[in-house]
Amino acid sequence: MMKAVLWEGPDRLKIASLPRPSTAAGASLVRIEYTGLCGTDFSILHGSHPRATAPLVMGHEIVGRVVETGDERLRGRRVAVLPLLSCGVCAPCRAGHTHVCERLGLYGIDEPGGLAEFAVFPDDRLFPLNDVVPARVAALVEPLAVAVHAVSRSGLTGAETVVVFGAGPIGILTALVARHRGAGPVVVVEPSAERRTVAEELGFRTLSAGETAADNIRALFGGGADIVFDTAAHPSVALHLPRAAAIRGTIVLVGVYKQPTPFDLQAVTFAEQSMVGVRVYTTADFREAVEIIQSDALGLERLPVSTFGLDGASAAFAAATSAGAALKVLVGMGSADEEGGR
Repeated sequence: MMKAVLWEGPDRLKIASLPRPSTAAGASLVRIEYTGLCGTDFSILHGSHPRATAPLVMGHEIVGRVVETGDERLRGRRVAVLPLLSCGVCAPCRAGHTHVCERLGLYGIDEPGGLAEFAVFPDDRLFPLNDVVPARVAALVEPLAVAVHAVSRSGLTGAETVVVFGAGPIGILTALVARHRGAGPVVVVEPSAERRTVAEELGFRTLSAGETAADNIRALFGGGADIVFDTAAHPSVALHLPRAAAIRGTIVLVGVYKQPTPFDLQAVTFAEQSMVGVRVYTTADFREAVEIIQSDALGLERLPVSTFGLDGASAAFAAATSAGAALKVLVGMGSADEEGGR
């Protein structure tokens, strides 16, 4: 048996004892070290996710250590889990775009996720990391892959001026990846003073969100930014995006809007701006995120992270939804070398 956090319905979490999963050919048993919480988990918790069905073990931002496997490449290794589930037969899958599968699924929604002591995943979903990478940093691979994909989709080649709306985990990681890839000035727009402080400590100029945000951006860049990333996905942001972007600039929708939202398409047309949608990431993006973390190119140990044990899952969700100074909240058993930091 094993301990797990079980979602039983809207706003109901239970610490449960569940059967420890068994491995099969081509799959490995992973002892979960940490699972990050994100907006998808919040919608599941509150009962608004369209696919999630109780009872469910949530969590898709997973890092752990392989404890049973038939693959010698993985035995005993710390791994990040690529949580996407693709059908392999729809038109996007056949074209090689499995991350936009018509029936795209996710561990933690369509299959049991990482809020447990153990889980089983196919071997091809497991990406080894060197032990020198702390588990708390390795747990950032999945959201970092989102940022890598967003910057790749933006067409950034270097020296472009960049604005990121939102200083949550995806926003900060997107800003870091854009800077890493040679962007010119990168400005982060965020309503929370605590989150703006985090961005500033990482070396970014910040602006407060509000009615004048786009005007302030235009004044700063002399007519708008070359690339504008919307990681906030909030209706109050949407109407600012065309004005925040330069003539012939690019607007990248990274966050997921929960419902149709008013947007000034006339402004986009008149400015000949490009709009790009972003959905999760490719396998290549995930692999690049692993490589970035292993090289410590972004210095992600600087990010303020809070960790909770499985027994503290309810408190973890409360902390994750507070938009406070902790940029990412992780839940799990931790790792032997990090127990003192939990």
